[in-house]
Amino acid sequence: MTFKNPVQRGGARRGRFEQFAEYASNFTSSPVFFGFCLFLVGFFVAAHAAHLRLELLLLAGEAMTAVTLLLLALLKNAEMRAEHAIQRKLDAIAGALLEAHPDRTGRAFEDLRKAIRMEEET
Repeated sequence: MTFKNPVQRGGARRGRFEQFAEYASNFTSSPVFFGFCLFLVGFFVAAHAAHLRLELLLLAGEAMTAVTLLLLALLKNAEMRAEHAIQRKLDAIAGALLEAHPDRTGRAFEDLRKAIRMEEET
């Protein structure tokens, strides 16, 4: 098991989980999934309103809990991928600014160099 950022696992090629997470993220943002969630919530409310058996109430509640946990995992994965992509872009901009700096001295130059940890990469 690894505790690396999802985009850092497996090198330049995306793994099965990353591909699945992207497909699932696209599906969960679709109208079809929204309709499924509305159906699930409607079933939960109707089961309580109709005073159905306890087993059906538990089934509805457990289904909602399972969907919530899956959505939480997908949301966190998408958040981490987006955060890493933004950080890579900011590092590239900062690196370009450092390379374009004419005298490579001064407090702003050193602060930027420390902020993106250029000395760790070389």
